[in-house]
Amino acid sequence: MDKLSNFKYKIIKNFLSKDELKIYSAYAKDMHRKNVTCFDEEQNNNGDTYFYKDSLFQFLLNDKKNIIEKKIGIKLLSTYSFWRCYTFNATLNKHKDRESCEISATVQVESSTVWPIYMDGQKLKLNDGDAVLYKGCDLEHWREHFNGDYQIQVFLHYVDANGKYKNFKDDGGHRWT
Repeated sequence: MDKLSNFKYKIIKNFLSKDELKIYSAYAKDMHRKNVTCFDEEQNNNGDTYFYKDSLFQFLLNDKKNIIEKKIGIKLLSTYSFWRCYTFNATLNKHKDRESCEISATVQVESSTVWPIYMDGQKLKLNDGDAVLYKGCDLEHWREHFNGDYQIQVFLHYVDANGKYKNFKDDGGHRWT
């Protein structure tokens, strides 16, 4: 039987240490303040900052891969990192992810308030530094309207090294515009 067949999602408390949180939070806030080109005009159109394959978060993607492999029991290939600073009234529509996101981690870096994520209909609340691992291609996930000031999230995406999406390593040449 496939090791992932019964896996849906799993919360990892304190996925980021206090020192890691300081670094990633300060960096993301600075990038958000300086941002003049990377705004999400499609999903929310409210000025949310996003960065695809940002160098610092690509480091995090590869640095945490072994931890995630141990949690789910399979060898992974990194595809990409994506981070976003959500702002007031942001939403995340109900969706499933593309092939490059077979196994994903949503990591809460910092939030001005609690903003639950829904996985397979279950309301999950994360604290700063917590992550939820999930099967991005299979599991519907979403968030309702955000009533806080800001929330910094990083998404770490992987594929099963021996699975059907293994050719999507490094995101299979996908380009964000």
